[in-house]
Amino acid sequence: MNNDENPRSQEPEQPERPEQPDAGVSGAPDAPLRPPAAEEVSGRQRLLAGLWPPRVSRAQLIVAVLLFGLGLGLAIQVRSTSDDSALRGARQEDLVRILDEVDDRTQRLEDEKQRLDAQRTELENSSDQAEEARKQTLEKERQLGILAGTVAAQGPGITLTISDPSGAVAADKLLDTVQELRAAGAEAIEVNGVRVVANTYFSGEGGDIQVDGKKIEAPYEFKVIGKPQDLEPALNIPGGVVQTLEKEQATAVVERSEEIVVDALRPAERPDYARSSSP
Repeated sequence: MNNDENPRSQEPEQPERPEQPDAGVSGAPDAPLRPPAAEEVSGRQRLLAGLWPPRVSRAQLIVAVLLFGLGLGLAIQVRSTSDDSALRGARQEDLVRILDEVDDRTQRLEDEKQRLDAQRTELENSSDQAEEARKQTLEKERQLGILAGTVAAQGPGITLTISDPSGAVAADKLLDTVQELRAAGAEAIEVNGVRVVANTYFSGEGGDIQVDGKKIEAPYEFKVIGKPQDLEPALNIPGGVVQTLEKEQATAVVERSEEIVVDALRPAERPDYARSSSP
């Protein structure tokens, strides 16, 4: 019996266990992560809470109101400048005529200024200032009489005849005609035998027009004393009296003349309360 062979109970070999990967070791499979839904929701809530309700200071509110007013003003300005006007589509000759009319008005005002300056110079340099003052007073009285309609007048001017077969021309159209003539330098106006003065009024509808309470019927004839070269173009400008009347199915004919007589008179009315302040 061999001594080396010592009968010994041998322990059975244990199977080797596979090594478990340590957490955090490189190469280990990732553990499932928890979705950060709660954090996202809380972030949105914090964002909304910061934005609403808005916290506006008084200075910011004032600045906002000022900016709104500025924007509104700019919008109105742009809209007003972009609107189509009657002159936008006017022909070149019409624009030249309008410009000439403006120049004529300026010249009339300059002539009037020079005339008044000459009268003042004559009065100051006259040896008989009392007589010169009397002459100027009479001339002024005659001029005021023409404007007041108490004195007949004659001179160059135009005749405007408005035909209204459909009765569509209302009183306001005739009043606009008078205003346009005055703006063009008309010095005396008569409509169908009625003298037009500063307080003249038009009333009634188409086909039933009254001037200062006196009924007139179509055709309406305007006798106007003034510079024909200024009066006629003023009526024929684009969008002016003639075109406006044509839209009302009426016709307007303008004729120049070197001798227009305006002899319809108005009685001189004595004022009830006003008195002269001169001694």
